[in-house]
Amino acid sequence: MRILDKYMLKAFIGPFLFGIFAFTSIFVGTGTLFRIAQYITEYGASIWAVTRAFVLSLPSIVVLTFPMAVLLASLLTFGRLSSTSEIVVMRAGGLSFLRLAMPIYITAFLISIGAVAFNEYVVPACTHAYQTIIREEIKKQVTPQAQTHIVLKTMDGDKINTLVYAQKYDPKTKQLTGIAAQIFNNGEVAQMERANTANWNGRYWIMHDGVIYDLAQNGSGIERTMNFKEQVLPIAKDPKQISEEQRDPEEMTIKELRHQIDAYKSNYVSTTKLEMEMYQRFSIPIASFVFALVGAPLGLQKQRSSSSIGFGLSVLIIFVYYGVMTFTAALGKGNVLPPLVAAAIPDTLGVIAGLWLNWRVSK
Repeated sequence: MRILDKYMLKAFIGPFLFGIFAFTSIFVGTGTLFRIAQYITEYGASIWAVTRAFVLSLPSIVVLTFPMAVLLASLLTFGRLSSTSEIVVMRAGGLSFLRLAMPIYITAFLISIGAVAFNEYVVPACTHAYQTIIREEIKKQVTPQAQTHIVLKTMDGDKINTLVYAQKYDPKTKQLTGIAAQIFNNGEVAQMERANTANWNGRYWIMHDGVIYDLAQNGSGIERTMNFKEQVLPIAKDPKQISEEQRDPEEMTIKELRHQIDAYKSNYVSTTKLEMEMYQRFSIPIASFVFALVGAPLGLQKQRSSSSIGFGLSVLIIFVYYGVMTFTAALGKGNVLPPLVAAAIPDTLGVIAGLWLNWRVSK
């Protein structure tokens, strides 16, 4: 790594870490602390419970601040270098703007990749643990509530063995309704089972009045059909496990979201909300790189060198970006736009704006 690259990164890292702290503090102060206080006053939650809930809520907040912090750091880094005329000297020495900004762009790209991984392996687990504490320890909802669109699965390593969908689960009667089960062989559906209801007998789920379809191995369709009065559901999960395994989209990994989407599609249930959640797991982290493309050229102007103006400009850009993202997400969830297109529009517009700004300052 050259001395110039180290110098640029050193100038970038400080404002980036400050941005994470500042924007996280804003989110915590305007939302999280209010909810924590509400849990204490309304539910009499213990300090231990709300402390754990507070810590577990942070990852979902921090991952949102990565793009914001990158934008702020890019603006402040190039604003400071521009105000002290260091940029003028560097460019007079034959260095192009792109060469000067390259360490920032590479770092922002790596931050985006890291944020995708963080969003996959840390955020869902922490969000699920947070919701469990809120539900069971603070609100004390120990009795499971009726649930719809139940998805259960068994895995063999990375391969799925069984995928079960049920329209509804009633924990009071321990009954599943509207059941569709898929049994896989080497990654392909080999058998399908459908039943109106299934009841827990203390050891197994017993399906009633259903049909079994054996599918041809060559994919030509149904090979054999059998009706049954009673049949054991091909999944060994008791009622408690079923309630515990059902998660909101925010609590699922990308892999779990894909399984959920497959189960919904095979039963003709709308998947747009799940697809939007899955695609935004990529689009929001990628915004770190997009914001670097936008922030670096904007920071060149001397009048934007102060930290207060840089912070204000970053807030304005963030407001516009998240406004567009909220609007397109609503269009995606409402089936006006395909979910992939809706999730990609904010980053695409940001990349176009960033490339134009880079071209403009490089002339």
